[in-house]
Amino acid sequence: MTNTKKKIYAGSLILKILVYIAAVFTIFMLGYLIIYILVKGIPNLTLELFSLKYTSDNVSMLPSIINTLIMIGVALLISVPVGVFSAIYLVEYAKKGNKLVKVIRMMAETLTGIPSIVYGLFGMLFFVNFLKMGYSLLAGILTVAIMVLPTVLRTTEEALLAVPHSFREGSFGLGAGKLRTVFRIVLPSAVPGILSGVILATGRIAGETAALIYTAGTVAELPKNLFSSGRTLAVHMYVLSQEGLHTDQAFATAVVLLIMVLIINIISDRLANLMKKE
Repeated sequence: MTNTKKKIYAGSLILKILVYIAAVFTIFMLGYLIIYILVKGIPNLTLELFSLKYTSDNVSMLPSIINTLIMIGVALLISVPVGVFSAIYLVEYAKKGNKLVKVIRMMAETLTGIPSIVYGLFGMLFFVNFLKMGYSLLAGILTVAIMVLPTVLRTTEEALLAVPHSFREGSFGLGAGKLRTVFRIVLPSAVPGILSGVILATGRIAGETAALIYTAGTVAELPKNLFSSGRTLAVHMYVLSQEGLHTDQAFATAVVLLIMVLIINIISDRLANLMKKE
């Protein structure tokens, strides 16, 4: 074995060891966090925490659960169609080398890395103050919809690019038009990748606090409409832990939030697998 081959083998072995170490460390930390939350939170889950009305005694999380589901559902209803259709334009219709496409991609990547507090301040200044929405679910929904839009756009774009070009050529060869090819051939093939972006967006919306405190508010009540103020589970957990009087209930809220996100991820994964089989 030559010295060059020995160096290549040694370098590959070191990289392989580092990858294994990183994987084990990541799994360990994730497992530790989940076990810690479950151990601290499950014993504090009581029926009072699921009362229909919030009081300072029961600190019910049920209004926050409903607000969270509304926030996720409506925000995705806004951001997913806009993100998917924008990605379709960038991949399927925009000309190659288009400067506008490069600018949009760069802006999307930049917006993905902006801290949520910046989105919160923007939402407060624009939706709450300028558009006179006040602290409302709608102001929070529009803010988080803008926040997750770059994620949906970029993941959808990568999913569409991953679809083999032969699929498009075969469809065109059978006489299908551009629009029919995109929506009957390309888009269904990219659905699993699109759903991964939706899952990421769902997790970010469910776990968001800073942006929603400045837009949706912290009122722990069932919303009458989208113009009512309300807190999500993450905000509810933050408020309880900040007060310091209901730390145990905050851990119980964390367990419910963890289970909710897990259920949403499982459902999305099942949908993706069903669509792959089809």
